[in-house]
Amino acid sequence: MKIPLTPLRFLERAARLYGNKEGVVCGEERFTYAEFADRCRRLAGGLRALGVRSGECVAVLSWNCHRLLESYFGVPMATGVLLPLNVRLAATELAAILRDSDARVLFYDVEFAALVEGFRAEAPELEHFIPLTAPPRTTDNEESIEFPSPFSGSYDDLVEWAAPLTSDCTDVNEDVIAEMFYTSGTTGDPKGVMLSHRTLYLHALSALIAKQYTDDMAQVHTIPLYHANSWGNAHMLTAVGARHILLRKFEPAELCRLVEREKVTALCLVPTMAIMLLEYLETGGVRHDLSSLEWTELGGAAASPELILRMERAFGCLCYCGYGLTESGPVLSISRLGKLGRGMDPAQQLRRKAMTGREIIGAELRVVDEQGMEVAKDGRTMGEIVARGDGVFDGYWENPSETDAALRDGWLHTGDMAVWDEQGFVQIVDRKKEIIISGGENISSLEIERALSAHPDVLECAVIAIPDAKWGEVPKALVVLRKNAATTVEQLSSFLGGKLAQFKIPRQIEFISALPKGGTGKIMKKLLRPPR
Repeated sequence: MKIPLTPLRFLERAARLYGNKEGVVCGEERFTYAEFADRCRRLAGGLRALGVRSGECVAVLSWNCHRLLESYFGVPMATGVLLPLNVRLAATELAAILRDSDARVLFYDVEFAALVEGFRAEAPELEHFIPLTAPPRTTDNEESIEFPSPFSGSYDDLVEWAAPLTSDCTDVNEDVIAEMFYTSGTTGDPKGVMLSHRTLYLHALSALIAKQYTDDMAQVHTIPLYHANSWGNAHMLTAVGARHILLRKFEPAELCRLVEREKVTALCLVPTMAIMLLEYLETGGVRHDLSSLEWTELGGAAASPELILRMERAFGCLCYCGYGLTESGPVLSISRLGKLGRGMDPAQQLRRKAMTGREIIGAELRVVDEQGMEVAKDGRTMGEIVARGDGVFDGYWENPSETDAALRDGWLHTGDMAVWDEQGFVQIVDRKKEIIISGGENISSLEIERALSAHPDVLECAVIAIPDAKWGEVPKALVVLRKNAATTVEQLSSFLGGKLAQFKIPRQIEFISALPKGGTGKIMKKLLRPPR
């Protein structure tokens, strides 16, 4: 008998082999894997008691916490579909997603109670609005409390009162949807990305092999668990019995305290987080013992070789980049060099580690032209990244036309423009929609941003296209300088003159105090572009 492929097997393995080991740290709360698994089973039992049926969505609106982590196993165990929500969205956006997904249950952090009240009437299909926590009960006889019907308690009440579900993983249909994540909606209405049990299981195996996850690891969930850069870690860490350290919100000082206290071995960050962390370490005046760190991975946006170098010097550990997207489960490639880097000089190693990298086991990447033919592997010829593999999504929720547009001839069209070389290293040049076409020349905004980021006075920057009567459009740079920096526009332009062709140098450079960012710290260029 073949056992279905499901991430629920990772939880059962962790409970069997690491039951007495501390598996989850969330603030002052600590759980062994046996305790964590029991809470997941009780969540599943509670959802069944609420009447959640197979294939129905259970939404969670929360910062990182152990309850959100538990939902990654408890919801699919109850045969529901987990729908983590972006806490940065407005009430109308959240209501639209909840209506589109036909969600039955919403768990929410009490911090968002007013936000939830703001869209409650706009989501009539939702039957249960359940806060994650509630004030302590004052009853004298805790033993007499029974599961109430209709349910009116908190998530913690549900987990405490419900009988644990004792289902067998062999009962799972590996092809049904286990999790769903909505796209950001930058090119249209948000779409629900469906991921089946099988897809999630195979993706986790491929990624943990590529990243060399082991049971002695401890990793902080720095990026929100609702985001593509983070959710796969819920499965991977559990699969090997490593420790989950939950960071409610990203804050450099708190992250450093966690690394020091919990002897953290690995971090995943977006580049903006890395920059904030470096600024804190370099200017905060507080020393931390970060020697436990073995590696850090940057993803979600382009990173420069200079940022990789600063990270390795600050933390004394390996730093490299990874690449993927919501529709790919998410990881497609990493730039971890291994033995391949031994024949390279330090500058070559840095350049490679800042690249998109090479495909992981279970994924296939190609860089193709408009006709779908592979472009030359010369590191110069640009094309679109297309991918296929075990982690590629199972389609958009109730949207076959968009699914067909994204998945063509078995390949996922990513919209990311890149070059590649003979060794299979891919380097993203830009998003297809963000390439600046000036006088017929294609200009990569990422190339300009990397060049600007190499200046010692530049904290962060973003490059956008602005209209131009002669050239159609030209690049403009928005730059945030480091504290007390006195660099001028003319000095920055001169600096770029030695690194970029003249037509790529921004026609305008504007200094601003901060760049707009989303929930993970990723720069939101759409808010910087002039209206068309």
